[in-house]
Amino acid sequence: MGVKMKAAGTWKLKLRLWIATVILFALLYIIVMLISSYFGFGGPLFFTICALMIVFAQYMLGPKMVELSMKVNYVSEYEAPRLHAIVEDLAVKANLPKPKVGIAEINIPNAFAFGRSKGDGRICVTRGILRLLDDEELEAVLGHEMSHIRHNDMAVMTLISVVPLICYYIFFSTLFSGNRDNGSAIIGIAALGAYLVGQLLVLFVSRVREYYADQGSVELGGKPHKLASALYKLVYGSAAVNKDDLKEVEGLKAFFVNDISDAPNEIENLRQVDADMDGVISEAELAELRYNPTRIGTHDRVMEILSTHPNMVKRIKRLAELS
Repeated sequence: MGVKMKAAGTWKLKLRLWIATVILFALLYIIVMLISSYFGFGGPLFFTICALMIVFAQYMLGPKMVELSMKVNYVSEYEAPRLHAIVEDLAVKANLPKPKVGIAEINIPNAFAFGRSKGDGRICVTRGILRLLDDEELEAVLGHEMSHIRHNDMAVMTLISVVPLICYYIFFSTLFSGNRDNGSAIIGIAALGAYLVGQLLVLFVSRVREYYADQGSVELGGKPHKLASALYKLVYGSAAVNKDDLKEVEGLKAFFVNDISDAPNEIENLRQVDADMDGVISEAELAELRYNPTRIGTHDRVMEILSTHPNMVKRIKRLAELS
């Protein structure tokens, strides 16, 4: 029964990703066709080349930018034996080269993975998370990050982000081109609409990837209730952090396990998943959640659409279904 549910869940996640990706590139195709019919072949080719060059530069320079922004120090097995042991074990289970292991010198409790490919993976934790989670919770979180590498999420997100970027450049160029005829206006409006829809689709893909990585953590041996408990603690930990510390890394929050900016708003809703209010989610509490309904307000549903991460209550509810 559990295997069937996991297989069905994986199939649904993959279907959503494919549909969103097809829509994204269909939007781009429509915009390019409009420009081709108006300007000729040179117009869309120029914008596409510009966007691809920017994405390529981001792809090549991205890891170094993340390292600098997150204050990452790579550590040896001697310096962090606990971390290296967990990452090495997960890499074997995932059939991947062992990623580099690093510690980010920031107080926000979290973890993140990045790199250009599966062979260039890097998994990092912050100082804050090492003080917050027990070993099994940490293993579940690192399994989530290993799954991002396993699923090539870095490359996927880089690829799909090029679509709204191209649409934005097309809109921007028509806005300041000085050409005010109907054809140019239609192209500009269409490009703006495609940019906005494209951004929402990129956010949607990002949220699905988080669900997929949660499931990947379970597949690599992480206990669902331990990952749920870790996520619960990370929300509270993020909400308690100084606002100045949050601002320093807010631009990179998509890399984190949870949406650090929305943590204060998620605390109230999370009370419904911790029955005894002891600050952790036990195996029994998660099992009970599997059959109990959860409440999510309209405001939270709207905010989720604009977030890189799923609503935390929904996310923990899905872990209950995987348990």
